[in-house]
Amino acid sequence: MLYIVIPVFNRLAYTRACLDALRGQTAQQFRTVVVDDGSTDGTAEVLAREYPEVIVVPGNGQLFWTAGVNAGLRRALAEGADRLMTMNNDVVAAPDFVARMLHWAERYPDALLGALELDVHTGQPVYGGEQFSWLTHRSEDLLTKLSPPQRRGLHPVTYLPGRGLLIPAQVVAAIGLFDEKRLPHYLADYDYTSVARRHGFPVYLNYDAHLLTYPDESGQEQTRKQRSLRGYYQHLFGIRGGGNLVNFTHFALKNCPPLLLPSFLLNGYVRRLGGYFLH
Repeated sequence: MLYIVIPVFNRLAYTRACLDALRGQTAQQFRTVVVDDGSTDGTAEVLAREYPEVIVVPGNGQLFWTAGVNAGLRRALAEGADRLMTMNNDVVAAPDFVARMLHWAERYPDALLGALELDVHTGQPVYGGEQFSWLTHRSEDLLTKLSPPQRRGLHPVTYLPGRGLLIPAQVVAAIGLFDEKRLPHYLADYDYTSVARRHGFPVYLNYDAHLLTYPDESGQEQTRKQRSLRGYYQHLFGIRGGGNLVNFTHFALKNCPPLLLPSFLLNGYVRRLGGYFLH
């Protein structure tokens, strides 16, 4: 059984749209776990009243993404899950999303799988995976590399985001849960999939499975729209900061090849210190 884990904090409208899309899936061989981290917008009441099939794990308002996901994964594993999926509430799954993820999961049972992301407003692809070079600190965007006829099936990638990330239970048995101590919010998903790949588990972007996303509504995009010195500090040191220097350092120490680590760290620090105002 597949268990889909969704951490939420407020943003009830997104949660409703996400859960309604899951209700409309052509394949229903899954259960949904929502980790409600102390929402104050009526999320708990709506979940209990309108979505009785959803397993709700309450939080104290201080879990953030990584600990929230881990709380849901622990519950799913206790329920006997053999496949797990992390999903943010600000995505809308296409009706055949689960079916197409399970199709490839059955053929590659030890692989971690992500999905092609489309702009919810335009339907255009916005994320199709990356192949990253530790030497140059550059990513090759598969949407640029692949022609439209090639955008089908599985393509190997360096890492994956946590939006619609399918994880076989044997991966958790081998490497544990997400690193909530060192990466409480951003980079935990990239770190997890990088660690899994180094342990021999394939990591693929599934171009047959589609998620609709809201590119302009991400936390990093909202921060960039409100540039200020305070925002700059939060960008570099805040727990939700997309350029958090401490998180980046932990990610680099865990995943970068040792010989490339000094140049990778220097490159990354420069990009984060200057990128906030230049983006």
